[in-house]
Amino acid sequence: MAGILEGKVAIITGAGGGIGRAEALLFAAEGAKVVVNDVGGTRSGEGASASAADSVVAEIEKAGGRAVAHHGSIAEAAGAQSLIKTAVDAFGRADVLVNNAGILRDKSLLKMDEAMWDAVIAVHLKGTFLCTQVFARQVVAQGGGGRVVNTTSVSGMLGNFGQANYSAAKAGIYGFTRTAAIELQKHRIAVNALAPIAKTRMTEDLPMMQSVDNMTPEHVAPAALFLSSDLCGEVSGTVLAVAGARMYAYKVMESPGRFKDENAGVWTAQEIKDHWDSIVKFPGA
Repeated sequence: MAGILEGKVAIITGAGGGIGRAEALLFAAEGAKVVVNDVGGTRSGEGASASAADSVVAEIEKAGGRAVAHHGSIAEAAGAQSLIKTAVDAFGRADVLVNNAGILRDKSLLKMDEAMWDAVIAVHLKGTFLCTQVFARQVVAQGGGGRVVNTTSVSGMLGNFGQANYSAAKAGIYGFTRTAAIELQKHRIAVNALAPIAKTRMTEDLPMMQSVDNMTPEHVAPAALFLSSDLCGEVSGTVLAVAGARMYAYKVMESPGRFKDENAGVWTAQEIKDHWDSIVKFPGA
């Protein structure tokens, strides 16, 4: 029986370990030819090693699948361009892009320096933009039809202490996903996002993960597979969250608000204070 990604070419960034590795292995098992991207640096983005991506490629090939490695940084335009070129050179086309690469440089707002901010924004947000743009151009040249899965975070949706840079990047990915979904619809390119919680090298030392064993990368990979396949149908612009066995969705909502009589003039600051509860209340809250 053919896999649900049979004949597809999937590009996965940051696939040398953790969630990206789990996605790469599952995609290959479902018939995809996979481009495994990973710089092979530390969790904070320092250093480089080809072994991370190469080992995942070896795993896929040992299981009978097809894969190639890409070791370049997707935080730079040249790296994003060479990533998509690697897929086309090796397999003739590109059908799926999973923007998963990321680093952490956590520090509280008053202690964070500019380099910490820039590095995290570059890998997460700029890298997602660059890879999606080059991928979309390739898909349009092929005649249209493709899928992008971005990786946002609960930190981006709700905020998290010590992660101003990471939260800003992940919130930016949410906005980018929504806009890209609108713009690329005419080319039949679906753009969705995942907000995963899993115990990986990136998160294993976080207090919330110390006693967690049931939130693994393997819990997240099937959600990425769904969003990358025809099973997803016309779903686009959605943020699917995964935390172990729980799957749910995030979206920005607006409260019904409160209207002021047009004849009563503009709102005053005091009136906003007086009616604050009715302005911000959500139905059912």
